[in-house]
Amino acid sequence: MSPEPDSDGSRPRDDRVPGQIYREVAPYLTLGIQLAAGVVVFFLIGWWLDTRYGTEPTYKLIGLVIGSVGGMIKFLKSVIELGKKEKPS
Repeated sequence: MSPEPDSDGSRPRDDRVPGQIYREVAPYLTLGIQLAAGVVVFFLIGWWLDTRYGTEPTYKLIGLVIGSVGGMIKFLKSVIELGKKEKPS
C-alpha cells in the first residue's frame, strides 16, 4: 500500500533504508538471470554434444528447447511463490 502524497502534492519520502529496499527487490532481480542461465547452460550442453558427435544443429536445438521450457517453468514457479509471500496471512 503506497502512502498518500503530502498536502502540497509532492511524493512522500520513503523511510526505508537502502539495504531493506534491496532485500525486498533482490528476489525479482534474480528471476531473469535464472531464466537466461537455464537456456544458456542447456544450449552449451547441446553445442558440446554436437561437436562431439558431429550432429550440428540437432543437440543445440534440443538443448535450447529443454532450457527454454525448464527455465520458464522455474520462472513461473518462482513468481507464484513470490506472490504468495507478499500476500498478508
